[in-house]
Amino acid sequence: MRGPAWPVAALLVGYPVWWALGFGGLSVIVLAVPMAVLLWRRRPIRVPPGFGLWLLLLAGYLVSALMLAEMPPGTYGELGPGRIIGYAMRLALYAAVLVMVLYLGNLTERELPQLRLVRWLGVLFVTTVAGGLLGVFLPGFSFTSPVEWLLPRWLGDNPFVQNLIHPTAAQTQKVLGYAMPRPEAPFEWANAWGSNVSVLLIWAVVGWWVYGGPRHRLFVAVTIALAAIPVVYSLNRGLWIGLGLAVVYLIVRVGGRTRVALCAAVAAGALAFALSPLAALFAQRLDKPHSNDIRAFTVTATLAAAAHSPVIGYGNTRNALGNHRTITTGKTEWCTGCGHPPLGSDGQLWLLIITQGFTGAALYIAFFAGAIRRHWRDRTPIGLAGVLVMGLVLLYMFVYDGLVTPLGLYLISFALLWRNP
Repeated sequence: MRGPAWPVAALLVGYPVWWALGFGGLSVIVLAVPMAVLLWRRRPIRVPPGFGLWLLLLAGYLVSALMLAEMPPGTYGELGPGRIIGYAMRLALYAAVLVMVLYLGNLTERELPQLRLVRWLGVLFVTTVAGGLLGVFLPGFSFTSPVEWLLPRWLGDNPFVQNLIHPTAAQTQKVLGYAMPRPEAPFEWANAWGSNVSVLLIWAVVGWWVYGGPRHRLFVAVTIALAAIPVVYSLNRGLWIGLGLAVVYLIVRVGGRTRVALCAAVAAGALAFALSPLAALFAQRLDKPHSNDIRAFTVTATLAAAAHSPVIGYGNTRNALGNHRTITTGKTEWCTGCGHPPLGSDGQLWLLIITQGFTGAALYIAFFAGAIRRHWRDRTPIGLAGVLVMGLVLLYMFVYDGLVTPLGLYLISFALLWRNP
């Protein structure tokens, strides 16, 4: 498309192409370059409330590089290319999403109408549901991307980089005691898929149900019904809790006939789900709290390590000595993905604590909590949806890493709130 909004359309509508090329979550870094150039030509640049908090978060991450070579007690490893690559990519992502927010906020309503941006997010929701269904029915689907072909082996084989550049439909894990695929296409991890589908569902409802006609509403209703399949097969309790709390939030905050209609829709959906085969899998997952002990171990170890550098952290994650069962861990025939668990891998809050100390975590919380405080009285559909997403950000930080793709969607939702008045 023509006009200054083309980088945003390329990011959201064109995301399947980026994923197939091997850029995926890195696409925001690529598109931040033309955004920055175009933004510079539009000076003076407007900045959102809370802008200073994100700048401090970025500055703190730069300072944390001083600790990349340090090893806190209870961890192991030496400074190498993998640690530096991970640090550099996270820094680039933090900077890229900031450029994206500024770019969105400086486009006029004529250049990029709010409803158009919301519906572009709805298009990505459809892409996400299609990727989830692919992960359920063709879990072994994967291919070598062009980026993967072009990168040198020493870089492409880095586990963090490999997850970003190698398109796969599902992540196979033994959450229920046996191997089962969890959908992740078109994103980098199964948990990223769970976080993203909940955020995108909210905007799809706003764009096509609240502001749509009968055909739009039928389309989004069918898409949501189809989304229930990968949502359940994701075995993602954080996603399920997030969706449940989103329903409660909306019931409390909307009024009149909307509340009655919402309650009726929820009741009908719950009945249909209870009568479907998905209910048995849902109950089976609740009976298998597979990750509780693992998370408890890594969170405790993360806090203990961060206590030795509480202000600036260590710049990147560290591998723990042992796991929740034993001091020695490693890959086995039963568990090829086993090993020393990386600290900070169980949620953005813990990632920030190990990489940037408690200071970085506090800045992150203040940024999103401030958005809720400022926009709580905005009772327009976009205002209600944006505040809901900000609340989900603060919930998901305990269980999901915000990087890579989720953080981009969080910041686009933040920009929608900023633009709304």
